[in-house]
Amino acid sequence: MSNAKVLPLLEPDVTQAVAPCCPPLTERPMSAEEAETAAKMFKALGDPVRLRLFSAIASHEGGEACVCDISDVGVSQPTVSHHLKKLKEAGLLTSERRGTWVYYRVEPAVLAAMGKLLTAAA
Repeated sequence: MSNAKVLPLLEPDVTQAVAPCCPPLTERPMSAEEAETAAKMFKALGDPVRLRLFSAIASHEGGEACVCDISDVGVSQPTVSHHLKKLKEAGLLTSERRGTWVYYRVEPAVLAAMGKLLTAAA
């Protein structure tokens, strides 16, 4: 007889919206901290390889991609890993290790926040 206990699964709280990093550019001048955060995101996306990796992950079926599925961007595997690390440090990607592979995903809230930053206030 086993003492195993079945634990309930927790569902993510989709009702809680993630606030954008900064207000829309047309709303008010950014604070130094807001500008620092936004600059990290845009600097990370300013590299063509990083932009291609970010796009490949964001557009991949299911909204996540294994590193093995997105590494064909014309640079070596260590360079791909470096670029993915920079995207994670900028807060643009999250990752999860499954066995020997790492899966990356773009959080929908990140895309929404970046869109709000560049959208004029209504």
